[in-house]
Amino acid sequence: MGAAIRGRGRASLPGPSTTSAPQGPAATDDTPSRTGRAIRSIVGAIAVLGLAGCAADLPQGETTSRAVTSRQIELPADLPPMKSFASSRILPPSRDNGALAGDFLDLTFALETGRALPVFTRFEGPMTVAVAGPAPASLSADLERLLKRLRIEAGLDIRRDDTAAPASVTVSVVPKAALKAAVPHAACFVAPNVSSWAEFLKARNTPQADWTRLTERRRMAVFIPTGVSAQEMRDCLHEEIAQALGPVNDLYRLPDSVFNDDNFQAVLTGFDMLMLRVTYDPALHSGMSRAEVSARLPAILARVNPAGGHHAPRLAAPTPKAWKSAIEAALGGAGARAARQAAARRAVDLARANGWHDTRLAFSLYALGRLYIADNTDIALAAFREAEAIYASRPETRLQAAHMGVQLAAYALAQGRAETAIRIVDSHLDTVTQGQNAALLATLMMIKAEALALEGRAREAEAVRLDSLGWARYGFGTEARVAARMAEIAALAGTRAQS
Repeated sequence: MGAAIRGRGRASLPGPSTTSAPQGPAATDDTPSRTGRAIRSIVGAIAVLGLAGCAADLPQGETTSRAVTSRQIELPADLPPMKSFASSRILPPSRDNGALAGDFLDLTFALETGRALPVFTRFEGPMTVAVAGPAPASLSADLERLLKRLRIEAGLDIRRDDTAAPASVTVSVVPKAALKAAVPHAACFVAPNVSSWAEFLKARNTPQADWTRLTERRRMAVFIPTGVSAQEMRDCLHEEIAQALGPVNDLYRLPDSVFNDDNFQAVLTGFDMLMLRVTYDPALHSGMSRAEVSARLPAILARVNPAGGHHAPRLAAPTPKAWKSAIEAALGGAGARAARQAAARRAVDLARANGWHDTRLAFSLYALGRLYIADNTDIALAAFREAEAIYASRPETRLQAAHMGVQLAAYALAQGRAETAIRIVDSHLDTVTQGQNAALLATLMMIKAEALALEGRAREAEAVRLDSLGWARYGFGTEARVAARMAEIAALAGTRAQS
């Protein structure tokens, strides 16, 4: 995002396609035309969930404007308390140390823009984190959990200290309108050599805030907007603090990392913690060249990740710029839908032409499905199914598969196939819980509740619906947004009755 900042982007899907029809089984829309239009409209609304970083973008105050259900959504007078994730089992990376060394070099010595970083940089010595601005209680709790994980899993000497002047990393909560005006395409971001919003505004676009001029990290500021859900704040904490401390690049090829612009991972993974542990290994220090770091990586990784073996760094082929440009055009909010759909088709075609069968092809298909869900459910569902098959084939991408599953479960619900919707939801609940995505978890549970109701299992449906509300409060934030999501899913279940 330029020399001055490194930020968590906000994807604005509707989705991609191939110039030919996507491979995989096509869904047949056999519903009456009125119901078919309703399904396309509402499944398009459900697609707002999509990427983890987008969950807080539901319009405030919306309950439902859909004509396909007569049921008004009324939340319980006493909502259950907001739920949050305490801890979960974090999987270690499955790649060997040669591949991990290549990932580390690519993440550490370049910016997202492609600009090379001339030297390795990190904080030298103990690190402190301070919070400034109107931070809610949930942010403080999530920050403490994150710092504890960084100490235990990455071995970092880091603690919170709001009296530090200045802290190594300052988390500054700023008005959402101000953040969007300054950096329109970032949900949150980190900037070097500053400690406050005012200082950032003065320093941006100057050498002071240029990552390529750093020789050692001394001050970093993470900027998070007000008015977003607890989950979005937590996601920003994880990604931006990690980048304040360590790697500043993102790589689409990484399946199990927050250092990936697809934003599927909500919290730091085992891979991410390993990258930070390597960053602060005693064998490295600020100012080292890429060649110097590369020479030391095999011994470092063999020591901190003995299961990965002792291998020389193995560099992956860079992702072609043409594919990145196609994805960015497809996912960007600018441009007509037809142009974004064409960009998505290019992304899928390029992935196939390169022989990819990894997350890049799956992500291209996901974008394709998102862009076509309101226009052509056959194309969209075929894309989601193929993407789900790719993601589900690897343990480290099962969370991504769950994002496909929510689309397929929503469609099954809209077609009145309650048993199928329940089966799809149940297959993903454990993975989503482990991935700590409350917005996705709540949405899946709401779909299950409506499916149970369709089967006449009213008592079970109400129990699941009530359980979903605590996660929804964390994932979506305001009661209006929670009600909006419930109304959208109730509308899906109502399409059969209205046909």
